[in-house]
Amino acid sequence: MSDSLRLMAQQRSSGRCEYCRLPDWLPPLEPFHLEHVTARQHGGATEAENLAWACHRRNFHKGPNLSAIDPDTKSVVPLFHPRRDAWHEHFAIVGIRVVGLSAIGRATAGLLQMNASRRMERRAELVKRGWF
Repeated sequence: MSDSLRLMAQQRSSGRCEYCRLPDWLPPLEPFHLEHVTARQHGGATEAENLAWACHRRNFHKGPNLSAIDPDTKSVVPLFHPRRDAWHEHFAIVGIRVVGLSAIGRATAGLLQMNASRRMERRAELVKRGWF
């Protein structure tokens, strides 16, 4: 993907993963990815409206998925879509956990493993420093 698309996505996200809100400017981190919200294999285009700035772990766990199961209702629901959905309507930070506020938020947090132990350790460090 072009450098201009990468820069646009990074700036649009304020340098944070559009899924878990981890900042991209703190080492040691793997490089962030310019992620297709709707995967190319599902007809997703490489254009600004279908791209999201994502940390490598969220991109890895999301893969080509478009939906997941809400752990509360057991219903299949769409994943959080950074271009169409407002983050604060679907997620909240409680302590060092990302908590799903909606079926979309719960399903996305689960599938993308937003509260994996290493991610929570990293988030705790950021909260302690006032960076999260």
